[in-house]
Amino acid sequence: MSGTGRGARDRSTAHRGFEHPLAFWTGTLACTAGVLLHLPMYVSARSMGYHMNGMRPDTPMIVGMMLIGTGLLAVLYGLVPRHANQIRHSSARIRIHTLDDAPIRGQHVALLIVLAIAVTIDVMKPTTLSFVAPGVAQEYGLKSPMNPHGHIPVSWLPLAGITGTVIGSLLWGWLGDRIGRRASLLFAGMLFVTTSICGAMPGFFWNLVMCMLMGIGAGGMLPITFTLLAETVPARHRGWLMVLIGGDIAGAYVITSWLAAQLTPTYSWRILWLLGLPTGLLFIALNRWIPESPRFLLARGRRKDAEEVLARYGAVAEEREEQESAVREAVERGSYLTLLRRPLLWPTVAITILGLGAGLMTFGFQLWVPTNLQHLGYSEVNSDYVVRNSALIGLPLTVLTAWMYGVWGSRKTLVTVSGVTGLTLIGFILAGDALAKDHLLLSMLLVVPLSGVSSVVAVMAGYAAEVYPTLVRSRGSGFAAGMTKAGGVLILSLTVAAATVPSIGTTALIGAVPLLLAALVFLRVGPETRARGLEDIHRELMSSRP
Repeated sequence: MSGTGRGARDRSTAHRGFEHPLAFWTGTLACTAGVLLHLPMYVSARSMGYHMNGMRPDTPMIVGMMLIGTGLLAVLYGLVPRHANQIRHSSARIRIHTLDDAPIRGQHVALLIVLAIAVTIDVMKPTTLSFVAPGVAQEYGLKSPMNPHGHIPVSWLPLAGITGTVIGSLLWGWLGDRIGRRASLLFAGMLFVTTSICGAMPGFFWNLVMCMLMGIGAGGMLPITFTLLAETVPARHRGWLMVLIGGDIAGAYVITSWLAAQLTPTYSWRILWLLGLPTGLLFIALNRWIPESPRFLLARGRRKDAEEVLARYGAVAEEREEQESAVREAVERGSYLTLLRRPLLWPTVAITILGLGAGLMTFGFQLWVPTNLQHLGYSEVNSDYVVRNSALIGLPLTVLTAWMYGVWGSRKTLVTVSGVTGLTLIGFILAGDALAKDHLLLSMLLVVPLSGVSSVVAVMAGYAAEVYPTLVRSRGSGFAAGMTKAGGVLILSLTVAAATVPSIGTTALIGAVPLLLAALVFLRVGPETRARGLEDIHRELMSSRP
């Protein structure tokens, strides 16, 4: 094919937004129809409080599963770019230069809004585990604080989901560098749609399977979002905007707790999973405001398309002849090992410790807050409202954290947020079960952990997108996200092994220790990124290599 013909084809593809639009939209319709075919069984269980335990899959459900499988393959085919294998050979010469003084434009605002919605939808998945666990335990007779005589621990459900998010973070980190940021985001969105059928699974085993698949989809959305933001937002606004968008994790917790209190008494815990259908389709519908990464377009030789995107976001591109050996090795071998070698070793060590601490807190303390509050004597609805109110009060802390990141810098913000959050958890250790009698103190103490952990994750995700070089940025962001989930796998595995849910004091201790340690480590080895061009950060890192 001639260069002119190929250029025309690429411009047409860029205009449509998909490599194979017909395949993508046909697959989307098939997936949506497949999910809808699962709903008749759910509705038929209305007279039983939507308890589906013991029911056998009917014909529409089986047909729906087949449609989902074929639909996902069609969606993936519609998204994967042609000649994707050429990326590893050409991308090592690409350099994106962000104009530090460029103003925030309408395109930035649209992108930020859409990605904020993406983060909210993404985080609602793992946070939903907190609110479905009591209902799942009750329906299937699982072991929990409210049902100590159950046959197997309810912890298996979040363990399956969070294990999926670890896999998803690493998989999507690789995928984002391979098929592009936009394509990876949209495929994750379609997994949100299809795995909503978890709410219609009659057997507990299939709940575990679908929960893991759901986690795989959710695990990749956050790192790819931050990767795309880092490559499009001007340097002087980049840090605080990424933290502000990532801080919507707290907003997702507020929304999820409110939905749990409003819907689960009538429609059971299953409705929280089924909400993945409309929320996932909403994200897909907003795809026109999600650009492909200019770096990815340049790597495919689509310079004209890349320049058009860069112009809209206030950036320019240039090619260079030199290659950074550490980055080239990652591109050629497709390996995460480069993140564990100098000069990226020490940033990775700091991110690993902080990520594990955040994961231990999120899936040790935060995950079991509704369950532990019920164990302390709160009703299911009241516990959901206590969590919602505390998270809502703490939302301004997200804005404060974003301001700190922009003014103080990334390292000081990471140290402060993780340190303060860890110290607040000590309060739960000291107060213990006495918190059940003091609703005000309980609500106030919950403010910092529920908002603090979202701030820690947001700052760390933004930091990883800045500190890692462009060619491995998606992998670096995926690794950082994976570490936050790996802490969850660790604590949930211990919970399953112990066959019981740890108390609020125990989970507070488990979260406090690594967060405080992470604050000390980051103070010593975390490079500063505030208002610096990405190339300047990477040049300094590369020059420090012995």
